[in-house]
Amino acid sequence: MIKKLTQSCLYKVFFAFLFFLFSLASNAQVIIKGKVLAAKQIPISNATVQLTPTNLAVNTDAVGNYIISAATKPGKYSLVFSSVGYKRVTKLITITGTDVLEIDAILDVDPLGLDEVVVTGFGTPTRKKQIVNSISTVSGKDIASSGASSIDGAMQGKVAGAQINQNSGNPAGGISVRLRGPSTIVGSSDPLFIIDGVIVNNDSRQLIDLGGGAQNRLVDVNMNDVDRIEVIKGAAAAAIYGSRASNGVVQIFTKKGKEGVPQFSFSTSLKSSALRKKLATNTVPFRFNSNSNNLDLTTTPVERFDYQDLIFRNALGTENNLSVSGGSAGTKYYVSGSNFYNQGIIRNTDFNRNGLRLRLNQKVNNKLTFNVGANYVVSSSNDIPNGGIVSAYGALTGFLFANNFVNPAKDPITGIFPNVTTNGIGVRRTNPLEAIERFEFKQRTNRITTDINLNYKPIAGLAIDITTGFDNYTQTATAYIPPINTTPTDNSGLSRRADATVFQTNTDVTISYNKAVSPWLQSTTVLGGTLQYDKSLSFAANANALGSFGQTINNGTVVAGEDRNERSFRGVFLQQTFGISDKLFINAAGRFDGSSVFATKYASQFYPKVGGSYIISNEKFWEKISNVVSFMKIRAAWGKAGNLTALGSYERFANYGAVVYGSQTGYIPSTSRGNEGARPEKQIELELGFDANLFKDRITIEFNYFSKKVEDLLLRRNVSPTTGFSSIPVNVGNSTNKGIEFLIKAIALKTKSVEWATSVSYLNVINKVTNVGGDGTLGFANGFGLVAAVNGEQLGVHYGAFFARKDDGTLLLTPAGLPQRELGTQLTNGTFKIGRNAVTGQPQGAGLVKVIGRPIPKHVASFINTVIVKRFTFKMQWDGQYDFDVFNFTKRVGAREDYGGLKAYEPELRGEVPKGTSRAVFSIFENWIEKGDFTKLRELSLTYQMPGKLWKFKNASITAAGRNLLVITPYSGYDPETNAAGQDNAVRGFDFAEVPLPKTFSVTINLGF
Repeated sequence: MIKKLTQSCLYKVFFAFLFFLFSLASNAQVIIKGKVLAAKQIPISNATVQLTPTNLAVNTDAVGNYIISAATKPGKYSLVFSSVGYKRVTKLITITGTDVLEIDAILDVDPLGLDEVVVTGFGTPTRKKQIVNSISTVSGKDIASSGASSIDGAMQGKVAGAQINQNSGNPAGGISVRLRGPSTIVGSSDPLFIIDGVIVNNDSRQLIDLGGGAQNRLVDVNMNDVDRIEVIKGAAAAAIYGSRASNGVVQIFTKKGKEGVPQFSFSTSLKSSALRKKLATNTVPFRFNSNSNNLDLTTTPVERFDYQDLIFRNALGTENNLSVSGGSAGTKYYVSGSNFYNQGIIRNTDFNRNGLRLRLNQKVNNKLTFNVGANYVVSSSNDIPNGGIVSAYGALTGFLFANNFVNPAKDPITGIFPNVTTNGIGVRRTNPLEAIERFEFKQRTNRITTDINLNYKPIAGLAIDITTGFDNYTQTATAYIPPINTTPTDNSGLSRRADATVFQTNTDVTISYNKAVSPWLQSTTVLGGTLQYDKSLSFAANANALGSFGQTINNGTVVAGEDRNERSFRGVFLQQTFGISDKLFINAAGRFDGSSVFATKYASQFYPKVGGSYIISNEKFWEKISNVVSFMKIRAAWGKAGNLTALGSYERFANYGAVVYGSQTGYIPSTSRGNEGARPEKQIELELGFDANLFKDRITIEFNYFSKKVEDLLLRRNVSPTTGFSSIPVNVGNSTNKGIEFLIKAIALKTKSVEWATSVSYLNVINKVTNVGGDGTLGFANGFGLVAAVNGEQLGVHYGAFFARKDDGTLLLTPAGLPQRELGTQLTNGTFKIGRNAVTGQPQGAGLVKVIGRPIPKHVASFINTVIVKRFTFKMQWDGQYDFDVFNFTKRVGAREDYGGLKAYEPELRGEVPKGTSRAVFSIFENWIEKGDFTKLRELSLTYQMPGKLWKFKNASITAAGRNLLVITPYSGYDPETNAAGQDNAVRGFDFAEVPLPKTFSVTINLGF
């Protein structure tokens, strides 16, 4: 009852306050003008000049001039000058009445970002020094020069506390982003992505089975349009943005127009990609005549082929961007067009994207500003399936399951491709060259994202911000496998058409009031509300037994399905911050969130947040050590959040589906039982940290300790078949993420001609799940039954058979001298009791399973260096992940005697191990677990800034860059940074027939005119 009254009052206060604000009045006018310059009297365009404690702010024009026409009361004020990449300057002024003041400012370069301004809520910019929780920033310049194909890929190694993995080397391969570890078991652990106030969809829909190579939709965003990225980690973000932000928030801000004459910018790039490393293949020039008889050692001479030479290629890509920006003091605009084309390293694959972005900023008067933005993009791809976990067809699975003594080339006369798996009793797969040359798998996406923003400042210190955003896209995929082929499951042909249409919108109202209560007390109150809605429609139809020609689904026997989903979210929040003497900041917030996903009883949840920061270096006693530690802030934040991704839109109900029997239509229940008592998952997170600047701001340190506990995890528990169902969603599980993260930036060297900046980031996170229920384990799909949640272990451990061993740890072999699986009695929660025959000492009992691998890295680190020598800028980025395992399913297949295409099978052919060893270890999954630790040369670039106005261009530069050039790892596969289950939250570190990450080189020319 108290909770409902509190929530009702908060809603009433919000709307009453909103209505009241529009009736407030203003004061007399004062004019403040001047110029903002950098060193050597160079004008700074688009610098921000703000009059505090009011919210009045303007930007400088192209030559650094500004003018503020302010309605204020007489008194003392501060004029704050700031610009990205420069240290802010504050000047105290006194307004006596109707004045005209001329104030100039000179800003010093801020290479360490000590005075960054960040956005902690919709439309509420705040100095980073005053924030009570951790926020990471990445500049658009660093994003655009990364050489990556998408924004999330460009963020790799640049955000402390983030583990970012590219799961596939496809030209638009999907990427997983985890901030401080996974936050759910069966839901999504992806952060919330917001572009210019619009909550954008970043789903990874695999409408046609490509073997884990699903695109996520951030690939639709042109990186050259990005101005900066801000990342808020942990439950503190959810107190402002709601439960959808429980995994953190990634805010992307695009470029805006600048006052002055039109400024044109053009860039063009040429990119090449190549396979970084080939798998070692079997080169033994003979094969066994019999694979099933271990005593038959007779052989037949054969010729071996390396299919990789026929599958992979050196790929090319191009990118072109053109933008124009400009405007007057009242109207500013930014327009850009782009084309991106990238071939894949597998033949006949590519990705193409064309986009148009528009942003208009209109100042109606001194109180009202109107902003609108739109982005339209069309992308398309030609794909080759690679088999992976689900399908039996694909190029890379065809390579792995092949007998590489079979020439895969088609018959020059008949044009027929041979079966490549012929020996023994092996599972047959598609000829990889046929998949490349005859299969046609395509995807196309049309997407439009728009945002409308109104900012109203009726009186000094008060700002009302209203943002409405729309994100709408349709993704269409088609697949065609012609009849009479080498595919074992679709020999009669396959045609598939699948469509997904996604529409989502959010409307957010934020009211902020900044007031200097006294000379030593600053108050900031933020009241906000949000309405969010999303809807998805999907349709898919398959046709088999195709006719001799024609690719459409009406060319065969059709099976179709359709799905419709819609959800809505609502929320209100109130946040209060007090700044005391510009050194102590106290923050508290509360948010009510409502969701249509849960029953009325549990739909609305309250999430509080509290935090504080203390700039101890502002105390007088600190002056004694200020030459060593020039700035020191300690901070703490605590918050609660929910998670809405673990339960489907209608999963709380027992749903029914239509079925046709004969000519009659009926309904059958789903296998999942509904549960009206299902509640949102709940997170409780504590963050402790400090920020410090050393040696006159030459070094800056950000350090955080975090402890996140997730309660009421939603799991699919098995139920008795007599209930008519197989599972039910229930709140039973818990998990914890604990760890530390830090970022160190330093100016290692600075002279008149050389500047060297370096940074090191590090993340240590320990994840543990508990209270899984049942026998203490929960298996996951997409992992061949070899991935599970196990009480006391990290999420998604590799869980399977292991070797029988003697007491000294050596293998306990069979009488025939072969390795064997351990047997005994399986207990609960991953425990077991080993069984031994009393006479022979051999294993006895049922097959045992245990945790054999842990896929979540405990350590994530990066090391970035930027050296500027006159007109040359050199950048090198190393990053790595350590203490984790990869399940090398690829090697498992290629090393078995029935296929034997990889070098791992050679010892058996050469007699170095007993014949039959490969078959014996095939299902002992411990044998295929490898250390995945890696250190990568992620980025390497050299930029030359051309002198003067070259050919009448205002600026011109050329950049040569490389990406993923070197990987130092003990892993024997293509690359430990891979995942056959794509962006799946639970199944990680699973390597099976996925396109490896290529090494890339690019040359880019940038011109400004």
